[in-house]
Amino acid sequence: MSASFASKVVLVAGGTGGLGRAVSLAFLAKGAKVVVTYRSDEEFAALKRTAGAGAFSLEGHRVNVTDEIAVKELVDGIVGLHRHLDAMVNTVGGYAGGIKLWELETKTFEQMLALNLRAGYALSRAAVVPMLKQKHGAIVNVAAKAAVDHGAGAAAYAASKAAAVAMMDSLAADAKGTGVRVNSILPSIIDTEANRKAMPGADFAQWPKPEDIAKVILFLCSEDAKVVHGAAIPVYGDS
Repeated sequence: MSASFASKVVLVAGGTGGLGRAVSLAFLAKGAKVVVTYRSDEEFAALKRTAGAGAFSLEGHRVNVTDEIAVKELVDGIVGLHRHLDAMVNTVGGYAGGIKLWELETKTFEQMLALNLRAGYALSRAAVVPMLKQKHGAIVNVAAKAAVDHGAGAAAYAASKAAAVAMMDSLAADAKGTGVRVNSILPSIIDTEANRKAMPGADFAQWPKPEDIAKVILFLCSEDAKVVHGAAIPVYGDS
């Protein structure tokens, strides 16, 4: 992909996490101004170090992205400072599995809805407003393979991810003809440090790499993907 994001402003929610970090660095490498949300000061500091000279184009905000008011204030601040918002990528999410539905605690169910559905709702709802005004923009929401492959022991996770895909599909229909494009991606287990620690006996070679998924996300946010709208794209290869 040869697309440049020079002069573009991109919001990467969860931009210091396992996938978000790769996405943030990929956008920086293509010349974008990247604004990330994070929960850990240490992770943001690590991202800045890794970005090197690109850190000049990196901006971070410690924000709870399930909080609609905080997210709206964030987006308003971005637009107020930079005058536009060209892309929003939501990499925030959480996982709870290995629990039968009748053994699932309601608190866990609510956490899955907050991280995997409500965050995307708050972020997309805030980001789409300036995009509609400027008549262009791209929204990419990270769902999961579990949105379409509903395995045992993952009722809350699968339900929250399936709902997220449905929400983005509906938003895409709402935004049809406005210049704003909305898509989802569906990763399987991503090869991150956290997932390796959680599943030390797994075959890591079968997991998609964050850097490879980031390339797909950049494509979806670029003009090269101007005909891709309302899609839910698998990014798990043959795993």
